[in-house]
Amino acid sequence: MVTTGAGRAFIGSFTSAGGPGLVAASVDAAGALTVLGAADTLPNPSFLAPAPGGSVLYAVSETGEGAAAAFDITGARPRLIGAPVAVGGADPTHLVRTGGHVVTANYSSGSVSVLPVRAEDGGLDAPVCVLRHEGRGPDPARQEGPHAHQVKQDPTRRWLLSVDLGTDSVRVCALDGVTGALTVHGETALRPGSGPRHLAFHPAGTHVYVLNELEPTLTVCRWDAGTGTLDPVGRTALLPGGTAGESYGSGVAVAPDGRFVWAANRGQDSISVLAIDESREKPVLTTTVGCGGRWPRDLVVDPGGRRLYAANEHSGDVTWFDIDPRTGVPSRSGSVKVAAASCVVFA
Repeated sequence: MVTTGAGRAFIGSFTSAGGPGLVAASVDAAGALTVLGAADTLPNPSFLAPAPGGSVLYAVSETGEGAAAAFDITGARPRLIGAPVAVGGADPTHLVRTGGHVVTANYSSGSVSVLPVRAEDGGLDAPVCVLRHEGRGPDPARQEGPHAHQVKQDPTRRWLLSVDLGTDSVRVCALDGVTGALTVHGETALRPGSGPRHLAFHPAGTHVYVLNELEPTLTVCRWDAGTGTLDPVGRTALLPGGTAGESYGSGVAVAPDGRFVWAANRGQDSISVLAIDESREKPVLTTTVGCGGRWPRDLVVDPGGRRLYAANEHSGDVTWFDIDPRTGVPSRSGSVKVAAASCVVFA
């Protein structure tokens, strides 16, 4: 991933809303993005995940049919490796590469799928496992059933965590690296109606910060990698008291040095800045700043902790910010137009 100097970024977008597909961009030493080209061979590549080594990139196709695809990114533009593969679930919103498999979170069907990666070219084969979540939440419009929104590997690479907005819970799963079988090890219940969407690990590997979509809060959990146990210990507001208007959390990122956590708020079109205390369990909201556009769908920090990037879906841009190393407050540095932008990764 890019920290300093030149590199490349990849941006996902919604082709159904006029997006160009999978976009490749250069990254200069100041963090500025310049679009190089796009591949429109996959509908709605809304979330991306690079493979180790930087030669292959994986993308979901967030459609009712639900698919995932691999791209060769060694050339000037992304190139499909084989045909997209159906994931056996509807509207995949997230994916992760782990060992010899890619795992997708399928929102509308409330399931998680495991697809083998071909050793010879990095392409994908049909799912060997589809794990369906069960349950619902108190919101009849958004939580009538399970809605898997994210899959995330823990720092030890032993566990996969799947975040389910519909059931107000996070499932801890074990993946058989040989067969691809995925089994639920445990399930952690969160506040009813909170609608957890995404989570991020503290770099120490001891705590997890879960961003909620249906209420503007961040749930703090202790994480025990030895036992695969996730325990909620508190919640923190993402907006100042008295803030009016709806807000829907989307992306969450933790500073590589573990001092700050940032969260994107759609509707408010803002980024919340929280300082992490020594216990790592009581982050404090210090301020909010504008996201540089409208409807920030994704938020990512570079590994050096120097910059934030927001994919602003409705305004059609990716905006980047320099981070004050003392306060963690981001200041807008620039932006690039990408219609219906949904995700940013570096490779």
